[in-house]
Amino acid sequence: MGFLDSLFGKKKAAPTSPATQPPPGPPLTELEAMNRFGGLALEKQLDFGEQVGELAWRADVQLGTITFGETITYPMQILGTFSEGNQSWLWAWANAQSNLPAEVLRHALKLKQMGQENGLTLLKTPSFAFTANELHVLGCLASGLLGLDAYYIANYGQGAMLVGLQSPAIAQLRKDTHLRVFTVFPQLISQFEVEHRPALAHYLRAKGYMLTEAPGQLVGVRNGQTVTAQFDDQGRLTQLEGAANQ
Repeated sequence: MGFLDSLFGKKKAAPTSPATQPPPGPPLTELEAMNRFGGLALEKQLDFGEQVGELAWRADVQLGTITFGETITYPMQILGTFSEGNQSWLWAWANAQSNLPAEVLRHALKLKQMGQENGLTLLKTPSFAFTANELHVLGCLASGLLGLDAYYIANYGQGAMLVGLQSPAIAQLRKDTHLRVFTVFPQLISQFEVEHRPALAHYLRAKGYMLTEAPGQLVGVRNGQTVTAQFDDQGRLTQLEGAANQ
């Protein structure tokens, strides 16, 4: 990681004590974006993926919908596109040649506004050099900042379109259970570069856990169910276990 850090436009914040909860605000770096939003975004993606799987997709840009298979249709917002040929990203709001309907640009324009208001160069730069591996970073960032139910990377051969999805039908797919923490978080730290301790803290808070932090340990409690995490001196996860209090 680090490729997009220069586009976030701010220096990384100074470290805080483990018990300190920073005020909400836009992420400062690519790494912080994944720390803050990666856990919950991945959980949503896994739930959404169980429904659409490898189904073929087709988008109706004029209607603002995307269909998976023959019967699953959701409203979509076009965030931007990735070009395989020149390895670049183009935000949808900057894609003048495609004459995209204003209705499918609402989320992209909202991200642009956030970039302008918070000095986040990534969100307000029309186009920049990019790799396909970074699509999930943008997806997680959009998911967290906009409160999306899911995002989808629609591959069309010469590139891919990143779309944001919000629908009560997708929200109903969620499996927001205690046990999800113990499958989702290990996948997050194995697939993405994140700082284990802050990433887990953000994930648990997003799921409604109350946290208690101590050196080398983080405990989250929600509805009588407990998550206990142990970390080494570098903040790397060494143990993750849970219990249901009686």
